[in-house]
Amino acid sequence: MAAMALAAARLLLVRGSGSWRRSRLRSGAPAHRCFSSGGAYPGTPLSSPFPGVPQPVFATAGGQEKFETKVTTLDNGLRVASQNKFGQFCTVGILINSGSRYEAKYLNGIAHFLEKLAFSSTDRFDSKDEILLTLEKHGGICDCQTSRDTTMYAVSADSKGLDTVVGLLADVVLHPRLTDEEIEMARMAVQFELEDLNMRPDPEPLLTEMIHEAAYRENTVGLHRFCPTENIAKMDREVLHSYLRNYYTPDRMVLAGVGVEHEHLVECARKYLLGTQPAWGCEKAVDVDRSVAQYTGGVVKLERDMSNVSLGPAPFPELTHIMIGLESCSFLEDDFIPFAVLNMMMGGGGSFSAGGPGKGMFTRLYLHVLNRHHWMYNATSYHHSYEDTGLLCVHASADPRQVREMVEIITKEFILMAGSVDVVELERAKTQLMSMLMMNLESRPVIFEDVGRQVLATRSRKLPHELCALIRSVKPEDIRRVASQMLRRKPAVAALGDLSNLPAYEHIQAALASGDRRLPRTYRLFR
Repeated sequence: MAAMALAAARLLLVRGSGSWRRSRLRSGAPAHRCFSSGGAYPGTPLSSPFPGVPQPVFATAGGQEKFETKVTTLDNGLRVASQNKFGQFCTVGILINSGSRYEAKYLNGIAHFLEKLAFSSTDRFDSKDEILLTLEKHGGICDCQTSRDTTMYAVSADSKGLDTVVGLLADVVLHPRLTDEEIEMARMAVQFELEDLNMRPDPEPLLTEMIHEAAYRENTVGLHRFCPTENIAKMDREVLHSYLRNYYTPDRMVLAGVGVEHEHLVECARKYLLGTQPAWGCEKAVDVDRSVAQYTGGVVKLERDMSNVSLGPAPFPELTHIMIGLESCSFLEDDFIPFAVLNMMMGGGGSFSAGGPGKGMFTRLYLHVLNRHHWMYNATSYHHSYEDTGLLCVHASADPRQVREMVEIITKEFILMAGSVDVVELERAKTQLMSMLMMNLESRPVIFEDVGRQVLATRSRKLPHELCALIRSVKPEDIRRVASQMLRRKPAVAALGDLSNLPAYEHIQAALASGDRRLPRTYRLFR
């Protein structure tokens, strides 16, 4: 019975499908299967374009930007720069030519304090909470960052709230209340950050401070970026206002926006930033430090017990950290691009890497140092560049007993920079630099910072395809030329940890100048 029922069902299905086919053919409908349930375009397969629909235009990998950064200068000298970008949200901020390099005549640490006081109460907003609630209505977040030469106030929010955002930024920058309570809270935040800087297992931020102090002794970018402990209690409203009066002026500012219409941004800038009297009472600067960075070279040492830096139960090896640097060039010079390629060619990193593309495993500091000397824990190249100088340095770490050998290896790599350059490694470094540039510029906040910093420094902006063209044009002789120029300068050395085996500064200088790439031999009667 079951077999008969199954056979009857099959017959019914076959007959049903056949009768369905015959009915479709009798009615004149097409015999092929319908690919869409919609009836707007009957008979059009999805492999063919729909009639009446505009032809799509697709982006190409080699295409250049069809727009450029627009810049407008207001009557008071403030520059307004914008970059259009598709999307619902925008990033807008004010960048100021201000930072620790301008604190020679003031208490060192003012820029650090202003960073902690950012987005506090103003003339229009009674508290930081009120500012954050205003931004939340537009899905916004805010941040303030200071460096040695730039202070940046930024907000990311819905583009529809642009007028509110610019008004808020103008109030935060030009009309902060700086109450006693807020300054006391900033003191606590600064104190905590200094304690954290000295306790953290990663010494790179502290070493960066030390190498700048060694390279530019007591001038411009060599001044401390973090507030010294002895200056924390001395900060008050009067000290901060005396600094703001000279450096928070319109001619030292850029209002930058990404994802906004330029005309709308200029309109908002005129409304909130033109003819506004700041809280310190004067728009004109009185005494601006225009000092040019003076590279001095030298050494800064900090003896410290690094045997107990582990934060967890697993012991962390005791390491001595060395950073050696030489003066490069400013980002305004033509040699900035060859130096950037050289820094990428050196590369490096930690002794452990998960591998994978883009990790720089074929850079010189990996191939020549970490792969050959298993006892070295780190070898990384860094390039710091400013409007009037630059610093290319290598950070290395190892057991305190092998510091001398480590320093000799790093000085050897510096000398080899001016030697032969393999075409394959150069092309790899150029490709990696362009890749990093383009991937970073897919992020809206990164585009904002790039637009703001370039317009602040040069009043214009080089677009990514222009930078890529400059990178492609770098030749082996360019690398050798800039490296040879760099090696003529005195080195800057920063050392942290157990320094009992650290070579003398004069010996490091002699090794960089010698042809045999070795430190002078030392002889001891007793070990």
